[in-house]
Amino acid sequence: MDPLSDLLSLLKPRSYITAGFDAGGSWALALDDLAGRIKCYAVVSGACWLRPEPAGTAIQLQAGECFVLPSGRDVVISSGPDVTPHRASEVLDPDNSGGVVTMNGGGDCYLVGSRFEVNGRHAGLILQSLPPLIRVVAADGRARLRDLIEMMMEEMRDGRPGSSLMAQQLSHMMLVQTLRLHVERQGPAETGWLAALADPHIGAAIREIHQDPARAWTVEVLAMTIGLSRTVFAERFRVLVGATPMSYVARWRMMLAGERLIETKDSIGAIAATLGYASEHAFAAAFKREMGTPPRRYQREALSKLAP
Repeated sequence: MDPLSDLLSLLKPRSYITAGFDAGGSWALALDDLAGRIKCYAVVSGACWLRPEPAGTAIQLQAGECFVLPSGRDVVISSGPDVTPHRASEVLDPDNSGGVVTMNGGGDCYLVGSRFEVNGRHAGLILQSLPPLIRVVAADGRARLRDLIEMMMEEMRDGRPGSSLMAQQLSHMMLVQTLRLHVERQGPAETGWLAALADPHIGAAIREIHQDPARAWTVEVLAMTIGLSRTVFAERFRVLVGATPMSYVARWRMMLAGERLIETKDSIGAIAATLGYASEHAFAAAFKREMGTPPRRYQREALSKLAP
């Protein structure tokens, strides 16, 4: 798979709540339910404000804009930047999937989208690499995203057989398309994993690592593969990704190893070989260094949590 698909496959996002939100008058909600979750919503009509907490800068979102909140950081969404918020967990029905929540009679701002539970064992590490707020415009020729939003609204409105499942599947597509558009519009001053993916050289290096994690990668080999000098490549990678190239290679290998320890019946030696390690001992040492625990203990503890 490509790196974005790889990332989402490890996160295992599951659409838990797909709903509309119709607000009127003066209102503000502190979204205090974001830990271990991703929210992806589109502003269908009207406008709203988003302010990361604590003491973040409020930004206004207009109709046609989508936003993703992937970091777990608390956020206030409101009709204005200075409205005192109420906790969303105390105001909204947590089980109101497939419906529309109305606040103050509605009519001024309408949003539609989904909340995703993130079930991957490496979710915390992955989400830390994403910005606290991802914002894209669904207008201006981005027809696919607009179509997904309109289809989701139709499913929620009409209540046809299978509408709940359809809305959930559409919400996954909306999340991926929003992230894809965000990658495609990255500016030269952006940093972070998505910005690195958008960079023509560093993105190419990440794709090479993901396509062949077992290869005996070195900084020199990666730099040569993408056509940069070693020094320029290493510095550019560090600035964008926030880690050295070899740290990224090691972390990605161990994330893959962690998944295979739980999801497959492969032996530790076989997993080590598929990730380029000459011996189980070398693999175990690298795994403990990256994941904080030996692979057998990691496997045992993870499987015990899955047991009924």
